[in-house]
Amino acid sequence: MEMPEELLRPALIAQRFRGFLPVVIDVETGGFNAKTDAMLEIAAVILEMDSQGNLQIKDHYSKNIEPFPGAVVEQAALEFTGIDIYDPERNAEDEGDALREIFQPIRREVSETGCTRAVMVAHNAHFDLGFVNAAAERAQIKRNPFHPFSCFDTSSLSGLAYGQTVLAKACQAAKIDFNNQDAHSALYDTTKTAELFCSIVNRWKELGGWPNS
Repeated sequence: MEMPEELLRPALIAQRFRGFLPVVIDVETGGFNAKTDAMLEIAAVILEMDSQGNLQIKDHYSKNIEPFPGAVVEQAALEFTGIDIYDPERNAEDEGDALREIFQPIRREVSETGCTRAVMVAHNAHFDLGFVNAAAERAQIKRNPFHPFSCFDTSSLSGLAYGQTVLAKACQAAKIDFNNQDAHSALYDTTKTAELFCSIVNRWKELGGWPNS
């Protein structure tokens, strides 16, 4: 008997990435040092597979974050991202509270798809993974859903697939709309990174890769 589509789709994504659920993350920060510099924004995009095995966006979540006590916030970083940390309309949250809220739907999706844990997808992924891990450690979050060191880096993958490693240029090569004026907001960059990752994975499938390889 054929498996119903509502059961087939989660099963497919668990098979595709060796039991890992890919979740796309972007963080905007006050500098480059995950141990000392503030995380100012985080966004997450959860992916799913359709019944044909094509990867697509399912849900997205984002939070603005208050710098943790004693955090470094470089003026150059604020000028680059355009973030005003004193803007009351940011509705910024404590980083621990923000991470717990972001992690909750990720853990739920891991469970519902039969995956073992999440794996981070990001552009220059070890940067984002380092900040998330450092913030989770500061907040004493014991159930970080992400693999502690494995990740999918769309900078490397797009270099292979499209010959471009910069996010904007990789999106352009993949025929994904990209507005530089909207860039460097966590939610926008995460969404574009998710579209890029889906494009690469689905293109590989069309060329005869998984599940045919």
